[in-house]
Amino acid sequence: MSTNTALRPEPTPAPAPALLPGAKGAMRAPARPTPAAALHSICAATAVLLGLVAIGAMIHEPVLIPPLAASAALVHSAPALPLAQPRGVVIGHLVGCAVGYAVLAVAGSSAWAAALAAGLTLALNMAARTPHSPAVATAVIILLQTPAPGRFVPLLFGSAALLVLTGYAASRVRRNAPRYPAYWW
Repeated sequence: MSTNTALRPEPTPAPAPALLPGAKGAMRAPARPTPAAALHSICAATAVLLGLVAIGAMIHEPVLIPPLAASAALVHSAPALPLAQPRGVVIGHLVGCAVGYAVLAVAGSSAWAAALAAGLTLALNMAARTPHSPAVATAVIILLQTPAPGRFVPLLFGSAALLVLTGYAASRVRRNAPRYPAYWW
């Protein structure tokens, strides 16, 4: 046994999932958050979404799009999930954006093209290990609303980064809050 191996702590096993009584292999719903934890998450998510609306109003461009609201919900209410981690939030939306504009260029704007872009975004995000379901909606928004890429892409990137930064800050304000992110990259 090498010296490096001997000094490494043993990894702690992951806790077993909670099972429902009488249901073989069925998992239980997560515990209800405390009122303080729920209020903290709601306030943090609402604050960042209001901030995005304010930015959009100042630059006369809608910054708050439905996928970003869904991202804020994940980051602030389920900070430990893989779907809420910075890698998935930022890169996932950028993958959805790239797929949306690529499909738009090839197939034009239609519900059929939006469905194709959604499927491709999901596949590419899975392959890139950047799971983030709201990013699929980003691709759909591009196909159905055809925003100008010169404005949309920087706003999307900045908004996704802002969501991550506010998730980080909010998790440090309350002492017992789960720390966000679980991992950066």
